[in-house]
Amino acid sequence: MAITGEKIHIDEDIGKDDPSADGSETSPYRSLLFAHIQYPPSQTDGPQYFTRKSDTGPVSEDGDPEARKEWKPATKSALKKSSNLYEQHKRKQAKGNDLAIREKSEQEKRQRALQEAMEVRIKEDPQLPKAFKIRLNEKDPALVRLRKGASEKDVDYTEGRGSRVRVAGRVHRFRTQKDVIFITLQDGYGFLQCVLTGDLTKTYDAVTLTQETSMEIYGEMWEVPPGQHAPDERELHADYYEIIGKAAGEKDAITTRAAPDADPQTLLDNRHLVLRGEISSSVMKVRAALLRAYRHTYESEITPSCLEVTPPCMVQTQVEGGATLFDFNYYGQKAYLTQSSQLYLETCLPSLGNVFCVAPSFRAEKSSTRRHLSEYTHIEAELDFIAFDDLLVHIELVVSKVIEHVLADPKISKLVYDLNPHFTVPERPFMRMRYADAITWLREHDIPNEEGQPHEFGDDIAEAAERKMTDIINRPIFLTHFPVAIKAFYMKKDPQDLRVTESVDCLMPGVGEIFGGSMRMDDYEELMAAYVREGIDPKPYYWYTDQRK
Repeated sequence: MAITGEKIHIDEDIGKDDPSADGSETSPYRSLLFAHIQYPPSQTDGPQYFTRKSDTGPVSEDGDPEARKEWKPATKSALKKSSNLYEQHKRKQAKGNDLAIREKSEQEKRQRALQEAMEVRIKEDPQLPKAFKIRLNEKDPALVRLRKGASEKDVDYTEGRGSRVRVAGRVHRFRTQKDVIFITLQDGYGFLQCVLTGDLTKTYDAVTLTQETSMEIYGEMWEVPPGQHAPDERELHADYYEIIGKAAGEKDAITTRAAPDADPQTLLDNRHLVLRGEISSSVMKVRAALLRAYRHTYESEITPSCLEVTPPCMVQTQVEGGATLFDFNYYGQKAYLTQSSQLYLETCLPSLGNVFCVAPSFRAEKSSTRRHLSEYTHIEAELDFIAFDDLLVHIELVVSKVIEHVLADPKISKLVYDLNPHFTVPERPFMRMRYADAITWLREHDIPNEEGQPHEFGDDIAEAAERKMTDIINRPIFLTHFPVAIKAFYMKKDPQDLRVTESVDCLMPGVGEIFGGSMRMDDYEELMAAYVREGIDPKPYYWYTDQRK
């Protein structure tokens, strides 16, 4: 609104730039720009702008603060600056109006397209060959024939060159290109690119397609045209499809809730959705392959073999220290989630021979490092009638054989190198280094302990120092003979040096510790003394102590 000669008031201290102000002396605006927006300036007889700072303005020469309340015409420099800002405001507003008009037009166009899509109906042609169902990883050429070459038709069964199949899966990704929709389906067994054309792209389901929608698609199997690429270099040219379950879109879409660049906590909270991604699912597949390889190695690759047993997860004893125990009420008695199954495995040795287990372990260590997990899958073994050197040979053989079996599977090997392109097979033989020698090495290389001091015998070497040492040496290390004071109560002392235990940590470059092990005390009196040394009540361990009798 432009009002000729109107006096507009701006108080930079107590004015308000909102609808509650009207620019009068009793209800002034706060800024000259807001006044210009409400009462635009004019080249002729436009509004007159008066300003003041009633609280912070200058006082009179005699110090009278009432001078601050005097209204004075806005200065030319203030008017020029505000006019420039006002012109920017008008341009921005015009741009916003244009954008709103375009968005409204696009929305109307979108609504018309959706209305038209609702009228499009597709149905399966009963004259086509009967489709047979396959998994997305089915590649048997005797079952699935791939059509080659070119054709004027997207689907052509007249020559019987391509098999007509039906596949079910979830939309892993898709892209629209003119009148073609390329969909990559995933079913947990493989991926398959499906090509939709013609009316198949014009249905309401097609124009509102969302990632993770589950659908069944019918069509002819083709080789991918030269110069193009798709999973397994093949694709399905669709002639019909059905939506099984439409996935949520917009703010509930998987791409919104589990975006790859989301912060780690958001991704952990949405782990059930993240698992649908290629990285997380690849990790799960490699993990499964590792478990298979461990079982195969223990059962078939070492002599004597190890038998798998299933120890309990609810226990009444500690293994790795009481501070990391999850406790709970077990029918009126205090019990814990197991930290390790190794003591239980010992009870199996006399009748079952060497044994191993794949079981969960729990550690109440509230930490976000990769070495501290509240719950993890623990692979443990116990061997009978061995010496310490035998233990080291065993661990090296198991690690090497497991890696060998995992990489022998081409699919899993590809996943391993996709996840970790720089992975290298550990060099054998593994280096042997005593704890005392490691302390000397750390001192010589000026790698301090957690207090910033040179390492001393008896220090529990921290992860950072341990990893730095391993990375510099750059080969697998058996770090052995740790001091009694920093190891578990049941570990056997070295007969040649009673300060240390016959214990070992296996360290890998770029990773750190991956294995731990030790010889066990076999003397009853020594074990009882260890309980006393660690302040442990031996009563709940009666079943373990009995092994020494």
